Amino acid sequence: MKPYLRMFIDYLAVERGLSNNTIEAYEYDISSYINFLIKSAVHSLEQSTSMHVLTFLNHLKHDGKSSSTIFRRLVAIRTFYRFLNEERILTHNPTATMGTPKPSKKLPSVLTIQEMNKLLAAPDMSTLSGMRDRAMLEVLYATGVRVSELLSLNTGAIQTSMGFVKVTGKGSKERIIPLGRMAIIFLKEYMDFARNTMLKRSKTEEALFLNHLGLRMTRQGFWKLIKKYAQDAGIHKEITPHTLRHSFATHLLDGGADLRSVQEMLGHADISTTQIYTHVAKTRIQEVYNQTHPRAKK
Repeated sequence: MKPYLRMFIDYLAVERGLSNNTIEAYEYDISSYINFLIKSAVHSLEQSTSMHVLTFLNHLKHDGKSSSTIFRRLVAIRTFYRFLNEERILTHNPTATMGTPKPSKKLPSVLTIQEMNKLLAAPDMSTLSGMRDRAMLEVLYATGVRVSELLSLNTGAIQTSMGFVKVTGKGSKERIIPLGRMAIIFLKEYMDFARNTMLKRSKTEEALFLNHLGLRMTRQGFWKLIKKYAQDAGIHKEITPHTLRHSFATHLLDGGADLRSVQEMLGHADISTTQIYTHVAKTRIQEVYNQTHPRAKK
């Protein structure tokens, strides 16, 4: 079964051109399903049935997995079986007659503008790493890019004089996103005063944001920084690097931006993905009303 998984992963990378993160998610989901089959004494995909798929999904539910996680696993399994059918490796598809449950839509967590300002001000600008961190946070909030997109930026992608950044997103699609005035200020400061010193011996490193070794910053390293600065800023909400992306979109819509422009900047293929932020904005309006209108208070 594992050789078939390898073929599937190659297909996702070469023919569909999916991002590394998406491919890793598919690989993880299918591997967990294959391991379940092996533990269930099913040693070939020809022996697998729809009952095996349903039992696997029930196990996930009993293990406390969220509905969105279960939905993602089912989509991955269905795509895997469809690939095996198209390649004529399997003659049956156990998921063909299975319905697809809709994942529950959880509104993304966002920071208020005041909380965002506190987070941006948290890095110590008297240090090289602080200058880098402030620039990273400012760019992330100014553009709404995914963390993987932020950390994959090379110096050539930034045009501070013209005020934009060129980002390569999912499916290797490029998009141009404006850089705000504050992001440009802190980016230039980082590039002029900190980055060259941080390069150390890696003089050929093209990455925009560097770690203490002078190499490209990792997602794990950035995740730790976000948690640290949220704590330093006194923000008690559950915060992830994606929270800044959610906050970017919500604050734009709060300020009157149109949905199509936000969709373009976020790199969403379908505008329905962007529309969830309109629900966030409406929820925030309701909260403000409940807190401030004299006839709404309890």
